[in-house]
Amino acid sequence: MKNYDVYLFGQILGTHSFLLKGDFLEPDEYAEIGAKYFLPGGETGTAATVLTSLGVKVKMDGTHIGAQVEPMLKAFYKDKTVDLSSIYFDREYEGLMDYVVIAGLVRSPMGFFQALYESGVKRWNIPKEEDIAGCKVAAIDPYFMEETQVAAELCVKHQKPYVTIDSRHDTYLHTNAAINVVSKECTAKYIKEGKSVEEIYRLMTDNTEGLVIITSGEADMIYGRKGQPMKRMKPYAVEVKSTLGAGDTYKAGCVYGLLKEMSDDEIVRFASACSGIAISRFPIQLNPPTLYEVNEMIANN
Repeated sequence: MKNYDVYLFGQILGTHSFLLKGDFLEPDEYAEIGAKYFLPGGETGTAATVLTSLGVKVKMDGTHIGAQVEPMLKAFYKDKTVDLSSIYFDREYEGLMDYVVIAGLVRSPMGFFQALYESGVKRWNIPKEEDIAGCKVAAIDPYFMEETQVAAELCVKHQKPYVTIDSRHDTYLHTNAAINVVSKECTAKYIKEGKSVEEIYRLMTDNTEGLVIITSGEADMIYGRKGQPMKRMKPYAVEVKSTLGAGDTYKAGCVYGLLKEMSDDEIVRFASACSGIAISRFPIQLNPPTLYEVNEMIANN
């Protein structure tokens, strides 16, 4: 696929997900598995799946794909508008995988992510300048050290707006982002430093010209720009089946909104609707939100 709208750089992996029939695991107690899957995951992998469901052509790159993940990944994206041509397939490596146990609002992910950094071998690509030059908008995960910065610098060089997630206020990635979606995992670090939500908002918005969105699960989303007062929006109320992929789907919604030149309010509404649909079903990879469903949720609320 030579023509694409969006370039995604970041975590792509194989996710083994297990949806429990009852409540979440208790020590030394048995739990019945209701459904299990092995599907593409990671922030970038899930975002690519959602964006193609919304009608967007995507090119993605990032994590090296190993021998156990490659067949599943290629089969899954075979009939989708996702270009895998820049990904490096390493058949001497089993591939990055995680294992997620889910029960409604609660989930517990497990994996070997530290091996990416402890082995001394970088199992991710250097972003290709031609890939970024060829897109309209991009998204960059903040996990790949110098290569993350290279992706952001290339976006700036070629004037390609990008979305990122959980990037601190004092990073190049945050400063130059069109949108930074900050989750409670990131804000928790600021809270430990003694900062209030209002102080975090001001710190984040003062250090970028882009849109800052602070999410916190079921709590209100906070968003705005430098010099603006905080805006708030409640997430859409849905019956939660699984929270796996909710944040990645939210990111995809922001990318779509940026691509379509939506206003800040429209982006937050659209991304929230995408995420709301995502948590109402399982697995999200096989049931991603469609554009019709997202627009219908917005219209009905």
